[in-house]
Amino acid sequence: MASRDLAESLLPGGGGDSAAAAASDSHDEYEERAYDSDDKVPISISDSDAEADGGGAPSRPPFSWRKLWRFTGPGFLMCIAFLDPGNLEGDLQAGAAAGYQLLWLLLWATVMGALIQLLSARLGVATGKHLAELCREEYPPWATRALWAMTELALVGADIQEVIGSAIAIKILSGGTVPLWGGVVITALDCFIFLFLENYGVRKLEAFFAVLIATMALSFAVMFGETKPSGKELLIGLVVPKLSSKTIKQAVGIVGCIIMPHNVFLHSALVQSRKIDTNKKSRVQEAVYYYNIESILALIVSFFINICVTTVFAKGFYGTEQAEDPTMDVLNEALNVLQSIQIPFALIPLITLVSKEQVMGSFVVGPITKVISWIVTVFLMLINGYLIVSFYITDIRGAVLRSSLCVVLVVYLAFIIYLIVWNTSMYSRLCSSMPKRS
Repeated sequence: MASRDLAESLLPGGGGDSAAAAASDSHDEYEERAYDSDDKVPISISDSDAEADGGGAPSRPPFSWRKLWRFTGPGFLMCIAFLDPGNLEGDLQAGAAAGYQLLWLLLWATVMGALIQLLSARLGVATGKHLAELCREEYPPWATRALWAMTELALVGADIQEVIGSAIAIKILSGGTVPLWGGVVITALDCFIFLFLENYGVRKLEAFFAVLIATMALSFAVMFGETKPSGKELLIGLVVPKLSSKTIKQAVGIVGCIIMPHNVFLHSALVQSRKIDTNKKSRVQEAVYYYNIESILALIVSFFINICVTTVFAKGFYGTEQAEDPTMDVLNEALNVLQSIQIPFALIPLITLVSKEQVMGSFVVGPITKVISWIVTVFLMLINGYLIVSFYITDIRGAVLRSSLCVVLVVYLAFIIYLIVWNTSMYSRLCSSMPKRS
């Protein structure tokens, strides 16, 4: 399942009322958009499960390790975004510049990321559709086109970082034998190999990525053991919040790179790789339950890897001359900003949809979860706003360019406000008060 395919799902089938009618008439066409029915992994039903749906109030079947194994996979594909080059680069920068001081922030950033991903999985399971499809149905055509454009920009930024990062890694690991352009070619071929693997079944693809994650975990665990970091400082860094003016940029980098816009769309589609009878509440409850467990387990593994990277560089480079004069590549920072400004266009639709009973039915999130989700979203928007302002002040030169960006910023903020108030009572009253065209 490619993220770019999900982005294209945002595009409406046409304009105006005809698009809405087409969407309504072709519901079956899009129902299996994420995965074909034959490609989905069947979930076995035991006798006790059948009895649970036989009558009375629906209830989730008892826990089963076998079923957990059947549901395991999408969470580990999702957690790859928590281990991408941007995250690892942020970890090593934080370790080299701040030592163990920002480990607590890494922990809470992962917790916030987990909350967002659990909501994304809940949306996909409860509705049987991924976030891009629901956005296309919920918002007017012009808004879905804008969301599509923003998502494509985020994907381009992520692709550039990952391709260049992989090319540099291949050159280093080969001792310079493979040039940068060769690393780019190898990385591009890898993408086609991954897509080819999915033809053999989604479980094969999930197993392959699980092996890659296990290899990363083992490799960084060995490095962690060889560097022998201070256990006391590690524990203090995890539980005692510390933040100095010198490490604000690294702190922003840690938080900003945890939430990836395309990953929110992707996870809502990955969970549809299992055959779930969405007409039975107990089946949906069961799927949400097991997906929550496996997603949390996957993120625990990713958190362990990120901790290892941060502590290794904290031990080896913190307080040295290499860490005293850090420089950030302008292109990399610009790409981080590009992805940062896309975050609201994934989180706001997500929280809006999971809070609507018309969309989620009985699986709509409660008021406490809703409030916490909005707090996390606002916090992430403020963090990334700081990164944008910092980039604007330090790297943007020229009055014309700055003025143009100010105009773009006004449009950007207006669209965010529109997404927040869309389909609310305040928006309805505003529309009703506007004069209608004759």
